[in-house]
Amino acid sequence: MKSNFVYLASQSPRRQQLLTQMGIEYRLLLPLSSEDPEAWECVLPRESPTAYVMRVTALKLNAAMSRLRQLNWPSAPILCADTTVALGRTILGKPADPEEARYMLTQLSGHEHRVLTSVAVARGKVVRQALCVSRVRFGHLSPTWIKAYVASGESMGKAGGYAIQGAGGAFVQTVRGSVSSIVGLPLHTVVRLAADLGFVRQAESTTSVARPTRRVRWNVLRVVPTPRHSPTRPSPLGVH
Repeated sequence: MKSNFVYLASQSPRRQQLLTQMGIEYRLLLPLSSEDPEAWECVLPRESPTAYVMRVTALKLNAAMSRLRQLNWPSAPILCADTTVALGRTILGKPADPEEARYMLTQLSGHEHRVLTSVAVARGKVVRQALCVSRVRFGHLSPTWIKAYVASGESMGKAGGYAIQGAGGAFVQTVRGSVSSIVGLPLHTVVRLAADLGFVRQAESTTSVARPTRRVRWNVLRVVPTPRHSPTRPSPLGVH
């Protein structure tokens, strides 16, 4: 059965905005109160940043697939993602408190770090997963600047303790890679995976006699709210 929407297993408003930006219709498929999303994000001993973000994303997708069966909602593709920040092999997740946020930003000050976002999509039993790695260099951050930023509250719930799409963008000196991936969803990768599974049309090429051009045609879609008859209230799921 074909579907004209995708389930987004994330309550991140940034990921929702990025899907809307691409004209992809979605419905939220959030964790149930019986689930423990924070347990999925625990780092295993000696786990590398790449292995960590790929594993967590796979866990999110498996949980979302099981959740969809439990809720007995209409069948549709499922999209999951996870983002983490790495300084060398050190994983900088979401700070537990302001003190940890200040520590993270102090470590990132004046250095280049990686932002890793893994994306996984499932359509029926077919699953695809990919990894996008971007590199971000911070300028020098004074203790006063760090303290003021953390006091604003923007650090909390963000991997690495900052949001590039917010006031934290002022920390960034250079970026190599996908900015949308740093925000939380690498759009190019999402479209590639979606096209691979056949639920988003790829670009169609048209050629002009005067000048070769490439025109992108998207399905014009709208955001559909999650059905209100959900039997269980979703629990929060923090993401970058």
